[in-house]
Amino acid sequence: MIERTQDRSGLWPEKLVADTAPNLAWLVEERGIEAHILVFKKSARNNGTFERSAFSYDLEDDSFVRPGGNSLRRSSRNSSTPRSGIDKAASICYRARRHDCQACAMRQRGTPNMPARKVTRSVRERARDLTRENTASDAFLVSSRPRKKVEMLFAHLKSVLKLGHLRLRGPDGAKDEFHFAAAAQNLRKLAKIKPIPGLAPG
Repeated sequence: MIERTQDRSGLWPEKLVADTAPNLAWLVEERGIEAHILVFKKSARNNGTFERSAFSYDLEDDSFVRPGGNSLRRSSRNSSTPRSGIDKAASICYRARRHDCQACAMRQRGTPNMPARKVTRSVRERARDLTRENTASDAFLVSSRPRKKVEMLFAHLKSVLKLGHLRLRGPDGAKDEFHFAAAAQNLRKLAKIKPIPGLAPG
């Protein structure tokens, strides 16, 4: 849709505001668009061991540095066929040396049940990191306000106007139904802005 808009209208966005974007790496790294999108971390732990955020990534060395100071590097196995190290989930596994984990004073917080700690990193993690940095900026707070207003309108369409399912068939039917729903929303907002004299607010 972004490329089509550029082809037809010559417009290219400097930033994009959205709830989520499965093509985040394409937006940030390949097209240079500033993404104002919340990126959630799903590495929280409740067993007292170090979370993934406790391991800092060294971009130049392509390794993770753990709280004890040692490094976790890409898994390497002797093989006649070179491997990229990227699994089906587009992630790379970094492992600590077993000797480092065995001798570590923080072993119980690092990897109490495994011989060595491992950490995975998505091949698209750089785009995620840049997007997380954007969410901490003042510009993100400014762009969040209109996004929330739009989300509220869609939530109202679905929950109050019952537009979770379309009743009219075909593209033209869907278009008409959305136009009627939008008109109802606008009339509702207009009634709140300019109440009719002598009519008690409902």
